[in-house]
Amino acid sequence: MNSASETVSSFNEGLKRFLDQSASPYHAVRKVSEALSEAGFILLDEKAEWDLEEGGKYFVVRGGSSIAAFTVGEKFQLERGIRLLGAHTDSPVLAVKPQPDVKKEGLLQIGVEVYGGALLNPWFDRDLSIAGRVSFLEEGKVLGSSLINFSEPIAFIPSLAIHLDRDANKNRSVNSQKHILPIVMHLTDDSSLDFKTLLKRQLERQHSSKKIDRILDYDLVLYDTQKASYVGLESEFIASARLDNLLSCYSCLQAMLASDFQYPSLFIFNDHEEVGSASNIGAQGPFLKDVLRRICRTEEAFIRAAQGSVLISTDNAHAIHPNFADRHDINHSPRLNAGPVIKVNSNQRYATNSETAGLFRMLAHAVDVPVQTFVMRSDMGCGSTIGPISAAETGIATLDIGVPTLGMHSIRELAGYKDAHALFQVLKVFLDLKDIR
Repeated sequence: MNSASETVSSFNEGLKRFLDQSASPYHAVRKVSEALSEAGFILLDEKAEWDLEEGGKYFVVRGGSSIAAFTVGEKFQLERGIRLLGAHTDSPVLAVKPQPDVKKEGLLQIGVEVYGGALLNPWFDRDLSIAGRVSFLEEGKVLGSSLINFSEPIAFIPSLAIHLDRDANKNRSVNSQKHILPIVMHLTDDSSLDFKTLLKRQLERQHSSKKIDRILDYDLVLYDTQKASYVGLESEFIASARLDNLLSCYSCLQAMLASDFQYPSLFIFNDHEEVGSASNIGAQGPFLKDVLRRICRTEEAFIRAAQGSVLISTDNAHAIHPNFADRHDINHSPRLNAGPVIKVNSNQRYATNSETAGLFRMLAHAVDVPVQTFVMRSDMGCGSTIGPISAAETGIATLDIGVPTLGMHSIRELAGYKDAHALFQVLKVFLDLKDIR
């Protein structure tokens, strides 16, 4: 293996670990926070006054599942522009309902709600676990909050056998209220166990120092316990849950950590993109603008900095599917392992324009990274990203790019072995660029 291959391999090993350790947006933000702290970034308190120093490196977490990190750069030259990267921490999943207990046929099941535009069929017949954040009352009447991860397979959604539905392969549909309740436990006739009791036990196992009086509430999701892996006769692909969009988060994080910190730069990873971004920690909320205003200190400085800045919104792109090639525009059909994708939509579902796309192409050419383009078929609706929302909220010139992916929004997705590192290379050049506008 030559040095270039070793570099890509090392990058992908780190990506796989990050994917495996980020079972929920809360866990993803915790891993990003740990990496930033190890690199010397200072955690800021949003409730406190910020005393930012020239050359400083900082990060701030809002809501536990959104995070922004930034470098001030030398001499506070904000009017020359800030190099911004954006991504999102959430993925389409099954979220546990507040009162989830369903006891039927001697089994304990839990009620779930579909979060985002999830493909439901792949959730059947998988080894599932549960992770997220729990709020609880400690003995002494102290309100506490902790992350939780059952880690081991504790849930299963069995398919109905083909013998009981002979037309299953032709026309079976999934009812999200009735058909996707996971089984978590076998019950005896006199069992009084419920989900919150099981949750309390697990929390006490993970945090033995805490004396928990009762569970108050939670934000929990189910996830596939199968780890990220290489796929293909020559390991040309990466298969994993949550590639959309933790792959982008990891590439942005590594680009920031590898930059020279000479110029003002920032990345923001928002939660709730998969459900429209309309929350206090989503891209439609004030998080990014709040951070930028505090960096710039005055409204005048913020406006000047915004007009010299560029935001690269990173979110996975649709690779052409060999079994459904007709779902793509023939001239805009990205392939796996062929480089990052510029996403274009004239109706502003993506924020890319010719100027921002030209900048990205120039940067990619500088590091010999190929670039592809995606445009949705004219007779099909187009999805969107945090890009147009962030651009509208801040006035910053933006483009949308991403790594080509198959099976997007499935419980397990597929990306090319080369593409995440290629994206990282371009983003690093962008962060180290002296003049961006």
